[in-house]
Amino acid sequence: MSTIRPVFYVSDGTGITAETIGHSLLTQFAGTKFSTNRIPFVDSVERALEVADRIRATGEAQGVRPIVVNSSVDPDISAAIARSGALMLDVFAPFIDPLEAELGEKRQPKVGQAHGMVDFETYHRRINAMNFALTHDDGMSINYDHADVILVAVSRAGKTPTCIYLALHHGVAAANYPLTDEDLEHDRLPPRLRAHRSKLFGLTIDPVRLQQIRQERRPDSRYARLDTCQREVSAAEKLFRAERIPVLSTTHVSIEEISSKVMSTLGIQRVMY
Repeated sequence: MSTIRPVFYVSDGTGITAETIGHSLLTQFAGTKFSTNRIPFVDSVERALEVADRIRATGEAQGVRPIVVNSSVDPDISAAIARSGALMLDVFAPFIDPLEAELGEKRQPKVGQAHGMVDFETYHRRINAMNFALTHDDGMSINYDHADVILVAVSRAGKTPTCIYLALHHGVAAANYPLTDEDLEHDRLPPRLRAHRSKLFGLTIDPVRLQQIRQERRPDSRYARLDTCQREVSAAEKLFRAERIPVLSTTHVSIEEISSKVMSTLGIQRVMY
């Protein structure tokens, strides 16, 4: 039985930065199994020492050295976390010296400082995009005039999580349209989508994986049968080809990669915050 390596994403803020970077790193090592934990808001030395004890205990219990991906900016907090004996990967360390040399300025490592850098226009754009995604989820609203992108796919192919990610991370107004049996009977776009062709992006998925997802949602239903999944995916892909809609398989691709591909293909420019 292979050993599972414990990984901790530790931050003085939400920990999302550490987790995002850490996940990208870990996916490069397919031969190792990891268990991951995010520990946010480690904003004092006292709290850091508590976290260090937890990390050390986990390593001792599992008989393997833990890994810490750390995005804390206070060197005292980082030093306290390092007492855990874990392998410390500091997210910011490789960039500080080159930036100080280039800018001619020493950094001021204040806990939580990054979270005070709020661009309120960008913040509101993301909130509005999130509201748009929720009201235009799964074809609930079909007023697509203000949409930046419309994801088109069969049910459970990854439309909703991708729309939410695009909204929260990029402020993209993303709607999604579920292809129904009636839609799939034809090789043409549903009438309500034709006026928005330039905004369309198709998602597809391996039928076996789709069957697994649907089985979890509605066990032993016709909806979850493999032949149903095969028929729907085949018809959707035929429609995308006929209408020359750009398409991506979500089977082995992360939401981050799907979102990046959608934005790149449709020429959507957004800065990630």
